[in-house]
Amino acid sequence: MIFENIIPDKSVSLFIKNILVFEEYENTSKTILPFFADGYPGLIFQETQNGLLVNPHRKQMPVLFLYGQTIHPIELVMEGNYKLIIFQLYPFVLKSFFELDPKSINDNCYDLMQLDDNKIEILIQKLKVESNFKDRINLLSDFLYTRFRVKKSTIDFKIKQSLELILDNKGQLSIGKVCEDLKLNERTFERRFINEVGISAKKFSQIIQFQHTLEQLTVKDYTKLTDIVYTNGFADQSHFIKVFKAFTGKTPKKFNQVRF
Repeated sequence: MIFENIIPDKSVSLFIKNILVFEEYENTSKTILPFFADGYPGLIFQETQNGLLVNPHRKQMPVLFLYGQTIHPIELVMEGNYKLIIFQLYPFVLKSFFELDPKSINDNCYDLMQLDDNKIEILIQKLKVESNFKDRINLLSDFLYTRFRVKKSTIDFKIKQSLELILDNKGQLSIGKVCEDLKLNERTFERRFINEVGISAKKFSQIIQFQHTLEQLTVKDYTKLTDIVYTNGFADQSHFIKVFKAFTGKTPKKFNQVRF
């Protein structure tokens, strides 16, 4: 399998975090890609020999679709050769660009063909005709940039600011401090955050905190488990294990055993 992580062009970096490309040219029997909560919804274009299945939902996916917050672990399952392009989007995009209630696609997806927009069908045809992944990325980037130009007045910039604060502080900034910095009362902030992101600010912070522990655990950037616990702001080891298991279905020890 070929994997590439592409930094988006500055013109679209306001709303695209990363672009991930997965390609397999061999006629493999089965590929399973695990995904865990990371705080980012996304856009996926898939070209697969025998379709793309999402487990544990056992759901066959369309060619081009949006996905919401991934809270519970999932697996993308493909048989044969495939090409996947995944745009990780900042969480405000679903509501402001597509007028979707982000809560409605938590742990779920949205087929873009459901939009009342014939440009989607044209986009899909262009994506199918192109074989070069860079040209496909440009098509998808242009599509998102066009929606940004039309919809940018609908972005809740206070919530965008709050996302930046939480991300910059690796999920360890208290919600009270976020509200203080934004000059919003907590009730108003939480209502607006859920409306734009689909989950509470506390849950989002916890996901970001978890992601940093997952990265540290995956690259083995620690001497003992308590290094991860306290570096990432957990109260104690049992708290960390509880959160980690909630997002992966495994304890850190079991996760490492399966992975390595």
